[in-house]
Amino acid sequence: MIYLISSILSSSFIFVIFKLFAKYKIDTLQAIVFNYVTAFIFGFALFGKELKPAVFENLSWVPFVILCGILFIVSFLVLGHSSQKNGVAITSVSVKMSMAISMILMITWHGEAVSLLKILGIILALMGVVFMSISKKNGVKKEQKTIVWMLIFLFISGGILDFILNYAQNNVLQDLPPSLFSAIGFGISGIIGLIIMFYSYIQKTRIFAFKNVLAGIGLGIPNFFSIYLIMETYKNLDWSDSTILAVTNVSIVIFSALTGLFLFKEKLNGIKTIGLAASILAIVTFYLSSL
Repeated sequence: MIYLISSILSSSFIFVIFKLFAKYKIDTLQAIVFNYVTAFIFGFALFGKELKPAVFENLSWVPFVILCGILFIVSFLVLGHSSQKNGVAITSVSVKMSMAISMILMITWHGEAVSLLKILGIILALMGVVFMSISKKNGVKKEQKTIVWMLIFLFISGGILDFILNYAQNNVLQDLPPSLFSAIGFGISGIIGLIIMFYSYIQKTRIFAFKNVLAGIGLGIPNFFSIYLIMETYKNLDWSDSTILAVTNVSIVIFSALTGLFLFKEKLNGIKTIGLAASILAIVTFYLSSL
């Protein structure tokens, strides 16, 4: 259970940091790139001794870590901009709504039994995140169209990434520990990011600032743990994988919404309050279904 709680806190903290980026005028791209470099270095500094020669004999994990590395940085770039423009809560909701995709894939792939209680939990969870994403604003401005596209992308890519991490943990990580799988994935993201960043320096469209390095370091540590810990949760917690995913995602939605409310003074209207209540009931229902 400690892995689950720690994973939730680490992931929630990411949204808070992104919100602070806007306040301190942090360059999102630079911070994200240094975040991945930090996560790679941090992961190997802590767990590098777990690397075994057998890892290089069976390379079935390589395509998965490359795909994860690509999804990490592309999704994170979109997530960073969305958090600043659209708020902590709604961005968290968009990302966590992707559990609909990943849960269906997990339930189908693992042949999990689906009880009425679990179905109720899924309905409550989806109702919660949908209600919390409802806005009173009418009409769509040009900037809002871009934001909507971001939310759709985060929804799809998040579902795919969650399933890949779960599949890799269960099927291809016999010799490679989750900690190093995460670190290598972050390293791939870092390489891609450095190429993009240095190109922007050459084109003189971006100026280096040391505060972006510090922001990236602050982001990289919780980011590493958010991925590493969810994979450890799949391995160690005696719940179905789809239940772990659902509880994690809904908990992050709740934590991020409350953070936005109390720290950043984001408004929580009546509909969003109902969504928050539904999310809390969903967690209770998923827990009961796992007993």
